[in-house]
Amino acid sequence: MMTITAADGHKFGAFEAGNVNAPRGLVVVQEIFGVNGHMRAVSERLAGFGYRVLSPALFDRVEPGAELGYTPAGMQKGLALRAKIPEASVLADIEACADAFGGKPVGIIGYCWGGAIAWMGAARSQKFKAAVGWYGGGIAAMKDAALHCPVELHFGGLDAHIPMSDVEAIKAAHPEVPVYVYGDADHGFGCEERASYNAAACELAELRSLAFFAEHLR
Repeated sequence: MMTITAADGHKFGAFEAGNVNAPRGLVVVQEIFGVNGHMRAVSERLAGFGYRVLSPALFDRVEPGAELGYTPAGMQKGLALRAKIPEASVLADIEACADAFGGKPVGIIGYCWGGAIAWMGAARSQKFKAAVGWYGGGIAAMKDAALHCPVELHFGGLDAHIPMSDVEAIKAAHPEVPVYVYGDADHGFGCEERASYNAAACELAELRSLAFFAEHLR
């Protein structure tokens, strides 16, 4: 973990992976379970494709070092922590991570809560060259926002947390955004630690995400 300081003076941890001299950067945004083992593994895997990766510990705003498990108790605590963090603070933290790459082209990718944050980064910041969201709940509520960079989205067709009506509303509002739906995948299909893990959907979504970043982070 390295320490980063946001514009408002808040100091927070960020998991760092990859070569510090890599030509491109990725901000990898956590689920509601913190920068836990899964998020660190995702960061390491993405770094292996030639990126320097930073994954900000967003919960440091209210509970430094919080790492939660994929249990009902972990989910409830994660939701409670998330509710205490204003969107402006989240934006400050992801922008501070973008600045830490020193002017190199930066993409943002997020999962679950992080998927919505990736969308928010594309809509409310101009520091990212591309954004990818995996099963981001809450994007539909921000669907009318203007986007400042290309965005790609991935959803599970069986996801009870994100109804297909929300996905269709996003597609209608932004026909330029590639939106992929994996029919036999549920919420969290990219996490090996969840019962909903779907290896085929995860592999395809990751290949598409990497191709998207390769295209836009030149």
